[in-house]
Amino acid sequence: MTKNDFKDISTKHSVRGKLIEGKIIKMKSKKTAHIEITRTKFIPKYERYLVKKSKFAVHVPEDIDVSVNDVVLCGETKKISKTKSMIIIKKIDKASTNKASTNKASTNKASTNKIIKDEEVLVPTDGDLNETN
Repeated sequence: MTKNDFKDISTKHSVRGKLIEGKIIKMKSKKTAHIEITRTKFIPKYERYLVKKSKFAVHVPEDIDVSVNDVVLCGETKKISKTKSMIIIKKIDKASTNKASTNKASTNKASTNKIIKDEEVLVPTDGDLNETN
């Protein structure tokens, strides 16, 4: 999808700039929602992943029906208010992909447990220790 596909979401707001996918965490007003974006970054020195989260206030158009915990695609627009500079473009259905990924994670966990149970542990006996000296 290109940014030009979302040019006419609303008559007032044109989408330009970044397209961001996030999860709605709060909807306290009719026209504003707060989304959270999670990014992971690998740090080679520590061989770990760093998870960063950002929260944004986004405008909810009247023709889009969203609620808390929905995954949405947002586009950057001109400043709408003091805190809002993004608008919700569409609701993304990710329920099926999230269930698939959790099932894969649970099967991976089960397979690692199975490997540990089937693995033989070799413990040196006293005779083996004396032979090496």
